[in-house]
Amino acid sequence: MAPLIVQLVAWLVLRAIGWLGPAGLNSWRDSGRVSMAVLFLFTGVMHFSPMKEDMRAMIPPPLPQELWVVYLSGLLEIAGAIGLLTPGLRRIAGIALILFLLAVLPANIYAALHDVPLRGQPPTPLGFRVLLQFFWVGVLWWTTVMPAKRFAAAAQH
Repeated sequence: MAPLIVQLVAWLVLRAIGWLGPAGLNSWRDSGRVSMAVLFLFTGVMHFSPMKEDMRAMIPPPLPQELWVVYLSGLLEIAGAIGLLTPGLRRIAGIALILFLLAVLPANIYAALHDVPLRGQPPTPLGFRVLLQFFWVGVLWWTTVMPAKRFAAAAQH
């Protein structure tokens, strides 16, 4: 739940800042993309915190439940976040992070079905986890992959 709160609060704060005029935050789409970078920086850093052991427990068989898997996924999230903030890399970073979210979905499903706690708390219910993953896929698609002209045309109708 914390990652969702971080992402939504960041989106609203960034959009409020955008109303003051800074380029790159002056639309819901731009501020949404940056909020996803905040989300992936937050979750990526958590892979190197004491939570890494909880994340290791989420790794479903047959993958190795090794810390290097947790560290690698954290580095990929941080790299994706940086890509979202880099104009020439935004689209490819968005696609890569969409694929990443789909790749880690089995870990989220495994954690929910096998009652893997996170920070000593019960796991997030499966339905919510899946909806959340697809919400973030949708935000990434909208903010990085969907052509701006197509978005503008859809907004006019």
